[in-house]
Amino acid sequence: MHRHQVQRVLPFTPDQLFELVGGVEAYPDFVPWITHMAVSNAVRVDETTDRIDAEAGVGFSLLQERFTTRVLRDRRGREIEVRLLAGPFKHLVNDWRFEDHPQGCKVKFEIEFAFKSRLLDMLLAANFDRAVNKLIACFEARARSLYTPVTNA
Repeated sequence: MHRHQVQRVLPFTPDQLFELVGGVEAYPDFVPWITHMAVSNAVRVDETTDRIDAEAGVGFSLLQERFTTRVLRDRRGREIEVRLLAGPFKHLVNDWRFEDHPQGCKVKFEIEFAFKSRLLDMLLAANFDRAVNKLIACFEARARSLYTPVTNA
């Protein structure tokens, strides 16, 4: 199993970044390797939490895959939890946390994964740190295109 954690302080509000990351339908617009996204089975868990299933199409050069996750979005806790339902992974869990910070928002991203295919697992694990950093950079660039950075007092 592979595990990776990233923490960044970004000059946006936690609510803005929660909405950006929680808006999975828009991922194909700004994450280059996500080729397709379909959302289904929306359920309101309580007044601040909802759950959706998201099917993503992913493409890296010759590799084309689809996988489905269950996404739990807790607005009050500013947390997004993603769990695997189906796809080429043996295990996939990722969690986003958005906390207040004097310079905007502290973003915490954690991911654990293992592929069913040993070859795929070895190939992608070797470049996964770079891929996660690129993913975070995609979200940061999207935030900069959508929101005005906050300034500290």
